[in-house]
Amino acid sequence: MKINILKRAREVLDIEAEAIRTLKPRLGNSFKEAVDLILKTKGRVVVSGMGKTGIIARKLSATLSSTGTPSLFLHLSEAAHGDLGRVTSDDTVIIISNSGSTEEIKQLLPFLKKIGAKIVALTGKVKSILAKYSDVVLDVSVRKEACPLGLVPTASTTATLAMADALAVCLLELKGFKEKDFAFYHPGGMLGKQLLLKVEDIMRTGKANPVVGEEKTVSSVLLKITQARAGAATIVDKKGKLAGIFTDGDLRRHLGTDKNLPKLKIKEVMTRNPLAITAGKLAAEAMHILQKKKIDEMPVVDKNRRPIGLLDVQDLLKAGLV
Repeated sequence: MKINILKRAREVLDIEAEAIRTLKPRLGNSFKEAVDLILKTKGRVVVSGMGKTGIIARKLSATLSSTGTPSLFLHLSEAAHGDLGRVTSDDTVIIISNSGSTEEIKQLLPFLKKIGAKIVALTGKVKSILAKYSDVVLDVSVRKEACPLGLVPTASTTATLAMADALAVCLLELKGFKEKDFAFYHPGGMLGKQLLLKVEDIMRTGKANPVVGEEKTVSSVLLKITQARAGAATIVDKKGKLAGIFTDGDLRRHLGTDKNLPKLKIKEVMTRNPLAITAGKLAAEAMHILQKKKIDEMPVVDKNRRPIGLLDVQDLLKAGLV
């Protein structure tokens, strides 16, 4: 069977886009009631589904959990085999089902009512048994599926996912959920690292942070750098305050011009008044400075400009800040 692939693909996108557009006129009191019910839930939001809608349910549960609404996924068929024990009277159960009349739903609903949990339905059949038992019903019906057989969940799952996202986004805004909160629940992700990781979490300290006086010779400073396995040494004045930095770049610049380089005092060849950052700053800010100035190391100082650490671009890269 031959088809015009691009034409058919565009038709699928049109059908699914239309499915989402038809949801807008249906938004009303029932949607606000659903949001209010979930917002006031003392326990958790249990999201349940099966098959394709089960995948949507898992996604909604994950989105809620990561945006400040404690949630878990409950498989409809497994609920009848012990998992129903996860549900309490303090919970709100969101059941996602296009037909709203599967055997699993018929079996589960009376027990949910007995437990005392509130029920929110996302269904394509507003007169189904699911709708009848639910406290709030959200209509996610579609005119037709994108599948030519009208059997494969396509437009219906797209519409359901969009409605689920609308719920989640409204909830996170009502909770005053901010970037820092999102980062807290995503410590392993890029945003989490950018918003939570501080300079002091990454900087080199102790033996890994070579700090030398400005009267020291270049040879002794190089030995310190080698022992620390670092790419630079921080140079301090007699008061212990930051005076300069000596890097691999400084070494290369002077190797060809100063024959007595090893015997010179480090203050004669160091880079004076280098860029520095304080420990309380975000590591992402430090990374931005290093990239902008095209440097690989930067001293970390306290409020009195006394070195307390050394930042190396390689450590920031390892921390996943790029």
